[in-house]
Amino acid sequence: TYGFREDVNTNSKATVDFLNALGLSTDDAFTTKHDAAQNRIWYFKTDALIDALSAALQNNATSTKAALEAYMEANHGTAMPETDGNGKSQVTNMEQGLYLVVETRVPEFVVDTTEPFLVSLPSTTIDGKAWNYDVTVYPKNATGSPDLEKTVREAKADTGKNDGKTDDITDGYAHTATASDGDVVDYQIISTLPTITSPATALSQYTFVDKLSKGIQYNGASGENDVKIEFFKDKECTDLVTTWTAASGTFNVEYTDYDPTSGSQMTISMTASGLVDINSSSEVYDPATSLLRGYSDLTMRITYSCTVNSDAATIYGDSGNPNEVTLTWSRTNTDYYDTLKDDCHVYTYAMDLTKEFSDGAGNFDNVQFIVHNTTDGYYVQGELNRDEGIYYVTGHTAQEAEATKFSPMSGDPNKGKIILKGLEDDTYVITEVQTDNGYKLLKENITVEITSVPGSTICETCETALLVASAKVNSQDVTMTEDNSSVHAIVPLTVTNTKGFDLPKTGGDNSKLPYVAGSLAVLAGLGVAVAALKKKRHA
Repeated sequence: TYGFREDVNTNSKATVDFLNALGLSTDDAFTTKHDAAQNRIWYFKTDALIDALSAALQNNATSTKAALEAYMEANHGTAMPETDGNGKSQVTNMEQGLYLVVETRVPEFVVDTTEPFLVSLPSTTIDGKAWNYDVTVYPKNATGSPDLEKTVREAKADTGKNDGKTDDITDGYAHTATASDGDVVDYQIISTLPTITSPATALSQYTFVDKLSKGIQYNGASGENDVKIEFFKDKECTDLVTTWTAASGTFNVEYTDYDPTSGSQMTISMTASGLVDINSSSEVYDPATSLLRGYSDLTMRITYSCTVNSDAATIYGDSGNPNEVTLTWSRTNTDYYDTLKDDCHVYTYAMDLTKEFSDGAGNFDNVQFIVHNTTDGYYVQGELNRDEGIYYVTGHTAQEAEATKFSPMSGDPNKGKIILKGLEDDTYVITEVQTDNGYKLLKENITVEITSVPGSTICETCETALLVASAKVNSQDVTMTEDNSSVHAIVPLTVTNTKGFDLPKTGGDNSKLPYVAGSLAVLAGLGVAVAALKKKRHA
């Protein structure tokens, strides 16, 4: 038996708190005595205490753990050293008595503290014939950790790559995506929260640091913060529990200034009120019946949008534009933290159209092309950076009249070329709509196909195959050239206009004679020219 002495200074609060955590009270003592100072001592049999603790843990382990952890903190128990590499912790020279053992720190990747237990020192040996003063116990933890995944998609539903759904985590989202310059891309970060059962397993931080390469910028950094956090009961994110926005005060978002060399960064950190909800909200689990607390095991989904730059900062070709997120999380009562990483890549490409005149004498300023994306049904819009001699895609339009008319450079740099950067992997039809006087327009349009497929290189962070691009011009394979050391970036093609003219067209029957006369005049002129050439050769 073990006795609990009355503490007159605290009105026996420590004893009452301990017994209450086990579902007992002083009235449950099998006997009560007084010491020489007339302090009451309540006596309990060991089996009764152990059975009460077992029943309390079975009925509501979380509440029992929380109560005993609070009791331990309030009464300053003996702190055992942190376990070593073999998982062992030891204290010696302990007084005889009944000891409550509570795990207050959990190792890495542990989702639950071990259940509190009582140890009698000394304890009887297995055969019950002797006392054991060196007691070894083997508590166990349930291991695990949160997970993390970052995916991306092109935002516009009219591109055919998604249906534009905002509540479907599978609608076009992947670790790799292609987009045009100027496009908005949607990102989602999905993380399953760890198990939370008591204050010792509660989260003290849950922070996401998201890094964008220099080719992409956060839309929220220059306008209204569009970061949204949702919590779901299922991994498919269909059973919504609650939604947080920046105005809720449950998380903070901080952006670093955009750097054309290193890109930018966004940090999403949970506030104190956000952590309270995650750790102890009763919205999901009933504290009276469930072992779990707060948003334990829920799936967190973070969404936000970015824009692909229409400039040289964007990486064109197979190197892609990587975007990495790091989750940092830690438990209460721990001095260390854990991290998880994941990333995704956005790809975009370019074409290099070289314009030639058959006699080398035409004026490039009088030549115009339009580019139609036949896969997604839009015309390409772009802007020329004259200093670079490069066009960058800036947007799309469904109207041909609003399509950008691209002209070859008439001077350096890139004379005679239309270099157009920022094309996604689709099929394009290039139409010459105007050429220089005295030259024939191209009779046939030019079809350019850009295709990207998973290659043999695996991303170490997201364990996904990175994309490799290829191209065809008028159904013929072409070798894509590199751009700033990024291979398979640019589709090369050459267009040549020849000299020529068209006969005048006329109206109906009333103009038949003038048409004939005009034709004769032209034929006569041709005859004179031919005759003159023959005479000259003879001479």
